[in-house]
Amino acid sequence: MAAAAKDLAASYIDSEREKLKDLSLALWNNPEVGFEEHKAHQTVTDFFEERGFTVQREYRLPTAFRAEFTNGAGPNICIICEYDALPEIGHACGHNLICEAGVAASIAVKAALAANLITGKLTVLGTPAEEGGGGKIDLINAGAFDDIDCAMMVHPFGGNFIYISWLAIQRLTVTYRGKSAHAAAAPWDGRNALDAAVACYNNMSLLRQQMKPTCRIHAIISKGGVKPNIIPDETKLEIYIRAPNQTELILLQQRVEHCIVGAGKATGCETNFVYEPKGYASVNHNRTMGGLYQKYAEEQGINFIEPLEKLPGGSTDMGNVSQVVPSIHPTFYIGIDAQIHTVAFRDHAAGDEAQTYTIKAAKSMAFSTIDLLSQPQLMAAVKEEFTRSMQVGPVE
Repeated sequence: MAAAAKDLAASYIDSEREKLKDLSLALWNNPEVGFEEHKAHQTVTDFFEERGFTVQREYRLPTAFRAEFTNGAGPNICIICEYDALPEIGHACGHNLICEAGVAASIAVKAALAANLITGKLTVLGTPAEEGGGGKIDLINAGAFDDIDCAMMVHPFGGNFIYISWLAIQRLTVTYRGKSAHAAAAPWDGRNALDAAVACYNNMSLLRQQMKPTCRIHAIISKGGVKPNIIPDETKLEIYIRAPNQTELILLQQRVEHCIVGAGKATGCETNFVYEPKGYASVNHNRTMGGLYQKYAEEQGINFIEPLEKLPGGSTDMGNVSQVVPSIHPTFYIGIDAQIHTVAFRDHAAGDEAQTYTIKAAKSMAFSTIDLLSQPQLMAAVKEEFTRSMQVGPVE
């Protein structure tokens, strides 16, 4: 029955290819930033309703959704769609393709469920604001994953990876307050908040020499003063701190805080820093699920090149999902060597070559989901691995 289910799933995706491409291009041509994805929300939920899913629009969040289809008893497998874009450069992270792949996999699995070739439940979650807004964290806190047995999504990227290191991240804003003065007539009367910001930035640059190669710090001075002849009395920095796990992230945060406080003391400025409330966790890859996805992708001619060293791939709120349910977050090459968050990647994400790889990723998710629904021993292995990883840490 599982083989027949996969045949049906593959043929169903093929029959919908043009409409799936149209869906992807509708998102690409109308980029919307996090929590403002109203057109995308309407477009995708309409697509699911037209194909017989039970859809909850504005699910827990104004631009989130939940689409479900059930046939008898069995696990509840979640496929995740993202559809937010970046400011100014649109879908340069390829979330239009993430959404297309998730939709394609979902309608394929639904077809197999509706034909009674497999039993269980499919849940599709549309999760807004991955680009810094932490929509999945809001959904976790709202109970959206409480009845989910495992979750998966895919992400376009500069290469095919199953277990790339998606880093935990903490973002913070630093504010220095000094005292303004005329920079030529009486500089001794001032306390230079820009000096504090520059000292902080330089302190972190020095810290990088002693950081592990798997950790990252990025910073910008977002407010540096008004005019050169006025000693700045207030400056701000935006800082991102990343590490491969929560333990290392906390240790690195402490060292960055020393850089921040030391700069304030050295310049005589008041120091204040505030962390954003929704930090992203690192992705806990479930290798049982990942092995399924890799098997079906390789059967379609996809080659995976795992790095000799763990190379960071950025950060995602899918990491937070992976801390509450077994999860995978593979990447798929779309035919261009450019990295995400670039204009070149954005433009390629609208092309025909990207479509070919997106469909293969969708089929790999669909086939993996069919196996998880039809083979209880696989689902048991997934949950056993997850429980073990949360107790002793994931496999490196």
